[in-house]
Amino acid sequence: MEFRIADTFTDSLARLPAPDQKAVKTSAFDLQTNPQNPGLQLHRIENSKDRNFWSVRVNRDIRIIVHKTEASMLLAYVDHHDRAYAWAERRRIEAHPKTGAVQIVEAPERRELPLFTPRESAGAPPFAKLSDDELLSIGAPADWLADIRAASEDGFLELAPRLPAEAAEALLQYATTGLLARPAPAPADPYAHPDALRRFRVVENIEELAQALDAPWDKWAVFLHPSQRDLVERNYSGPAHVAGSAGTGKSVVAVHRAVRLARASVQARVLLATFSDPLAAALERKVRLLAGADSGLLSRILVASLPVIAAELFELAYGHRPHVATPDRLARALEKATDAAEGPVNANFLRSEWTHVVDAWQVEDCAAYLAVPRLGRKNRLGSKQRERLWPIFAAARESLETRGFTTWPGVFSTVTRHYAERTEKPFTHVVIDEAQDLGVPELRFVAAVANASENGLFFAGDLGQRIFQRPFSWGALGVDIRGRSSCLKVNYRTSHQIRRAADRLLPKEIRDVDGVAEARGGTVSVFNGAEPRVLVAPDAAAEIDAVAAFLMEALASGVDASEIGVFTRRPEELSRAQATVAAAGREPMELSERGDEAGVRISIGGVHLAKGLEFKAVAAMACDEEILPVQSRIDSVADEVELEGVYETERQPFYVAATRAGSAADQRRGAGLGIPAGFYMIITTPDPLGPTTA
Repeated sequence: MEFRIADTFTDSLARLPAPDQKAVKTSAFDLQTNPQNPGLQLHRIENSKDRNFWSVRVNRDIRIIVHKTEASMLLAYVDHHDRAYAWAERRRIEAHPKTGAVQIVEAPERRELPLFTPRESAGAPPFAKLSDDELLSIGAPADWLADIRAASEDGFLELAPRLPAEAAEALLQYATTGLLARPAPAPADPYAHPDALRRFRVVENIEELAQALDAPWDKWAVFLHPSQRDLVERNYSGPAHVAGSAGTGKSVVAVHRAVRLARASVQARVLLATFSDPLAAALERKVRLLAGADSGLLSRILVASLPVIAAELFELAYGHRPHVATPDRLARALEKATDAAEGPVNANFLRSEWTHVVDAWQVEDCAAYLAVPRLGRKNRLGSKQRERLWPIFAAARESLETRGFTTWPGVFSTVTRHYAERTEKPFTHVVIDEAQDLGVPELRFVAAVANASENGLFFAGDLGQRIFQRPFSWGALGVDIRGRSSCLKVNYRTSHQIRRAADRLLPKEIRDVDGVAEARGGTVSVFNGAEPRVLVAPDAAAEIDAVAAFLMEALASGVDASEIGVFTRRPEELSRAQATVAAAGREPMELSERGDEAGVRISIGGVHLAKGLEFKAVAAMACDEEILPVQSRIDSVADEVELEGVYETERQPFYVAATRAGSAADQRRGAGLGIPAGFYMIITTPDPLGPTTA
C-alpha cells in the first residue's frame, strides 16, 4: 500500500498548537507503520460524498482525515473534531475527467444563484466567454464552472483559493495576458501528473514522513510547482538561467537543483553560492532541511558566499589567506595617487571608475584601459581622458601591492587564472542564487571553477532586483545563457496586492546586455491579501511612532519577532529603525554579513542585506526625499537621461524591500494571522521616487 501526504495536511498541521502537532505526528507514524492498528480508531465519514474519507482519532478533540483505498493511504487534513469532519464532508479526491490529475475538489455550496455575482460597475466578468471545454481543459472542476464564469475580477480572487491550484493559476494568467495555458498531457498514473505532484507526495518510510512533518510550513521542501520541478530536473548542455520576479521561487529551484545534482552521483561536488553571508546561511538551512539525515549527500554540497569560497580556494592554491584592502585603505591609496595627478579629479568619480571598471575588469595597463567596455557608466571618457587617469589607477594599485594588499576582484581573478587552464576543477556543478548581482570578476570565477560538462553552471536571478552591479555582457565572458533561460510566473510568497504595488516600481520587461529578456508581465499571485499601507509622516518622530504601532499590531496578532523586518535605504538611517523597535518594546537584531539568526529579535538592516530573505511583516522606513534617492547621486547627474538612471537604480533596492513580506501558506489556506502579511512604507518627506511609490 502506498502511503501519501497532501499539502492540505501539512498546512492544517502547521496551524495547530505545538502539543497537538506532536500528538498528530505520533499518530501519523503509527498509521504508516501499521494502518490496521485498532488503537487508531478509524471511522468512515458517513456524510462525505467521497466514501474513501475516514477519520483517525489523535486525542479527545483532534482528528486526522485520511483518504483510504485498497491501494493507498493519504494523510489529507487534520483539525479539531467538528472542523475536520466539516472539511471532509465538503470535499472529494478524484482524477479530473479532462486532465487526469488527481485533485482535492471542494464542493460548492448549494444555491440558486452563483456565489460571486459581478457588480455592475466591475465590467464584464473576465471568464464569461470561456466554454465548458476550455475551463475543463485547465483542470477546473465541473461543478465550479458557473461560478468561474460569473466571477468578477475581485470576486475571483476570493474564489481562487477554493479551486485546484492549476485551474486558479491558468485563470489568473488568462485574466492578465488573455492566453489560456493548458496542463501537461495526462500520464497513465493520475498521481504522477505534474499537477498532482504539487499537492501529493509518496512517503516511502518513517524518515521521509518525519522530514515532511518536522517543518510543515516549509512546503517548498515537499511540494514543487510543475514549472519549478521541470527546471530542477531538466538537463542543460550549457550554462542555464531561471528568472522571475520576487516570490516566484527562484531560490527554491536553486536549492532543489543543487540537491538533485548531488544525489545524481557520489562523485558530485556541488557549490551552491550567492553574494552575501546572510543569504548563504539561509540557503544552507534549506539544503539541510531538504537533505534530511543523509550526511553523505550533505558532504557533496558546499553552501557559501562567493567571497568566502574564493578566499578558501585562494588559500588552497597559494598557502595563505588573501589580504584584502579595506574600503578606507583603498580610498587613501586613490587619494594619495590623485595628489600627483595633472589637474583636478573628482574623488567620487575616481572611486566609482576604479570599482566598476578598472578593478572589476582587472585592467592591467593603459592600452587595456583604452579598450575596456564602460557599459552603464554615466560619463563618457575619450582616449585622452583615460590616458590622464590611468597613472592614478596604476599608482594606487602599486601602493596596495607593495604593502601586500589586494582587492576582492583581485582575489577572484587570481583564483580564476589558477583554475582556468586546469582540467581538474574544484566543483562538478555550480548553482548561483541572486545571480543578477554577479560582477565581471565573480562571473569569470564561477565559470573557471566548474566543469564545462552538462549541467555545469546554473543561475537564478532577477534583473529587477539588481543592486550592486553595472550591466555587462555575460556572453562576451563565455557564459552564454541564450536559449537556456526560463522565467517563473507563479508567485506563492507575495500577495496579489503587494506584488501589484511593488511591480509599479519596475518596467514590464528588462533586457540584459546580451538581449535576454525578463518579461515581468503575466506573473500572478495565487492568494489575496490587504493593500500595503503607505503613510507620509510629518517628521522622524511621527514616523517612529507609526512604525512602532505597526510592529506591535503584528506581534499582538501572533507574528513572531523573528518574522518581522525593518529596512532603511542606507545603514546611516538604522538608528531610526533601532528607535522604532525599541518603541515597540522589542530588541533589534542588525542584519550583517555574518548571517546571524534573529532568534526572538526583530531584524533591521539596509535593503542590500534584505536580498533573498523573507518575513511575514515588513516596514521600509526613512524614505526621506534626500535619502531615497540619495541626494549625492542626484547632485552628480549631468542630464535628464542620467537622472532617470539614478531613479531606476534606486527603485530596484526599494523593490527588494517591498517584496520581502509574504506568507503564502497562511494566507491561502486561511490560517489568519490577525493582520495580513504586508509591507508598510513610511515617507517623512513626500514623494521621493515620484508617483510610482504611491
